[in-house]
Amino acid sequence: TSDLNEELGQVEYVFTDKTGTLTENEMQFRECSINGVKYQEINGKLVPEGMTEDFSDGSLPHLSGDEELFLKAVSLCHTVQISYDQTDGPGNSFRPANGISSQMEYYASSPDEKALVEATKRMGVTFTGSKGAIMEINIFGKSEKYKLLHVLEFDANRRRMSVILQSPSGEKVLFTKGAESSILPNTTGGEIHKTRLHVDEFALKGLRTLVVACRRFSAEEYKVAASRLQEARTALQQREESLAEVFSFIERDLQLLGATGVEDRLQEKVQETIEALRLAGIKVWVLTGDKHETAISVSLSCGHFHRTMNILELIQQKSDNECAEQLRRLARRIKEDHVIQHGLVVDGASLSLALREHERLFMEVCRNCSAVLCCRMAPLQKAKVVRLLKTSPEKPITLAIGDGANDVSMIQEAHVGIGIMGKEGRQAVRNSDYAIARFKFLSKLLLVHGHFYYIRIATLVQYFFYKNVCFITPQFLYQFFCLFSQQTLYDSVYLTLYNICFTSLPILVYSLFEQLVHPHVLQSKPALYRDISKNSLLSFKTFLYWTFLGFSHAFVFFFGSYVLMGEDTSLMGNGQMFGNWTFGTLVFTVMVITVTLKLALETHFWTWVNHFVTWGSIVFYFIFSLFYGGIIWPFLHTQDMYFVFVQLLSSGSAWFAIIIIVISCLFPDVIKKIFYRQVQPTNTQKAQMYSNRVALGDDFIALQPLSRAKNQLGKIRWKRITIQSAQNMTLLKAGAEARTIGNC
Repeated sequence: TSDLNEELGQVEYVFTDKTGTLTENEMQFRECSINGVKYQEINGKLVPEGMTEDFSDGSLPHLSGDEELFLKAVSLCHTVQISYDQTDGPGNSFRPANGISSQMEYYASSPDEKALVEATKRMGVTFTGSKGAIMEINIFGKSEKYKLLHVLEFDANRRRMSVILQSPSGEKVLFTKGAESSILPNTTGGEIHKTRLHVDEFALKGLRTLVVACRRFSAEEYKVAASRLQEARTALQQREESLAEVFSFIERDLQLLGATGVEDRLQEKVQETIEALRLAGIKVWVLTGDKHETAISVSLSCGHFHRTMNILELIQQKSDNECAEQLRRLARRIKEDHVIQHGLVVDGASLSLALREHERLFMEVCRNCSAVLCCRMAPLQKAKVVRLLKTSPEKPITLAIGDGANDVSMIQEAHVGIGIMGKEGRQAVRNSDYAIARFKFLSKLLLVHGHFYYIRIATLVQYFFYKNVCFITPQFLYQFFCLFSQQTLYDSVYLTLYNICFTSLPILVYSLFEQLVHPHVLQSKPALYRDISKNSLLSFKTFLYWTFLGFSHAFVFFFGSYVLMGEDTSLMGNGQMFGNWTFGTLVFTVMVITVTLKLALETHFWTWVNHFVTWGSIVFYFIFSLFYGGIIWPFLHTQDMYFVFVQLLSSGSAWFAIIIIVISCLFPDVIKKIFYRQVQPTNTQKAQMYSNRVALGDDFIALQPLSRAKNQLGKIRWKRITIQSAQNMTLLKAGAEARTIGNC
């Protein structure tokens, strides 16, 4: 949209994904649960919890039947591809079919899959590749080949993926892995209770969890499943619904094998960034597909939730009435504990119920919470949450940030969409408004660039109104003195060039370079973002002030010049009086100088470009007017302006009038600025005074204009010389002999 840049300075809600956005998306296998027993990886070995096993004698570790089946399921249930970096010498214990030793590199669409397959390889069960429909694994040097019959692809609604394989013995088996909420309800055997407890423990540690299960088909069962799957995949109508129904039919009566726990560490400076956004008055919502225990653990570690925060939960709601009652309880609790900060945790199922009939109650609870965490979210649910806030009565500006294809709907729904160039492709970046490399850059994007964009565009819009009110109002007032005869106050060339040449460049350069406060101060004081929130610089009150300023200056331009010339006063040395065009030129001259100096008063960040266009615009006006009025132009029908400007400048009274009128216009504005800065300074004005007194480092100086940087560096060098001199001096003690004083 055309107002995209300044919306960065008005953001009230940030919606962020977790995996790959707050975290590195670099998965490391940590723990697993197999048949109700917890295991850890120690030196590439799968060891039960509480035991340390060392195969110092060089013998191969032994895997039990349950452990081997679990590792087989993990190493076969995926869509991983392999790349071989071929070498000439003996390098790897496993060789591909061509006999050339090589280093295997796994590539996967999901970092979880890659981490799990790499973990099984370290533990002795290696996926060595697939050729056509044959998948090969190597178990401690022994090769096994499985025929891939069907792949049941992952989707956000099922939250699981499955493969149907034919084992070397000819048995048909299904391996499936996914979220515990989607697999455990479909399991009929295995250590369900113990595995559920282990999954919760993994989640509390902040690990990403997956549950693994299998199902063995009889010949008749497989025949029915294969035929139904074929029918669904070849259906011409409602294919997706048919496939979902068949997938549910196949993925039932599962035998639970275990669960995995994978760690995804936080990106650097995530906690500082979230805290800065909170101080800036921006509420952060984390929308993730993870289990709610995992999401809470990560939220606490990244600073989204504080340890002192009262965590409210809206999870595992089964019906509309139950959801409504829980929302009312949460609303009462918030009112009772209004002093304490609250955080809200919502899961996908409860969110669907809340959005169905209780949107207003849900929004009331959310608005009173400092942080909101939505877990087990489908991609479309993320977009619904953003739309809910976006269309609320307050109409807040929303920002969504993510790194994967599942975040695209959320990014497109928000006012401002930001894509992170992560490890899940470029879909989020291609569909976003801005692209950044890390989450930590979000604070600079909003607190610095958002601040700059907003103040620039706010001043640009209102200054354009101001200078055109100054331009048109004297022309309107002039009609009362010329009996509405359509006589213009200004020459046609001045009418044309006022907005094109005389007053265009200063505001253009201002809107490109202006910095109300130094970027270093804006980042170190996030609360300054609150000064520009709620569209404060483009409010109706501010707009009225600029409009009033335009009218008052226009009246001073016109009537100040009229007082000088209105009584047939002779202002020329030869006794002649000024005429109509001289009067209009005087008004126009005062106007060009005043509106240019008014913008100079609003400018806080001066560069050589600002100086050049500000003073250059005034000089250009004078040179152009002398040139335009000093020549008889043959292609013009009339020569009304011939020698008019020269006559005007030849009068000392005209020069005096120009100076007096300009000062009369700008002096009250200067007094107002000084008064408010001293009596009622805003946080931004305090920060401006602070930035002038702050002790500056080298990085801070490097961002200054060249002239200012040289000044500051000179001061700092002088201070360093003074300190070194003081260290070389030896004080004279009373009653002792005088000692030499080292030279500086």
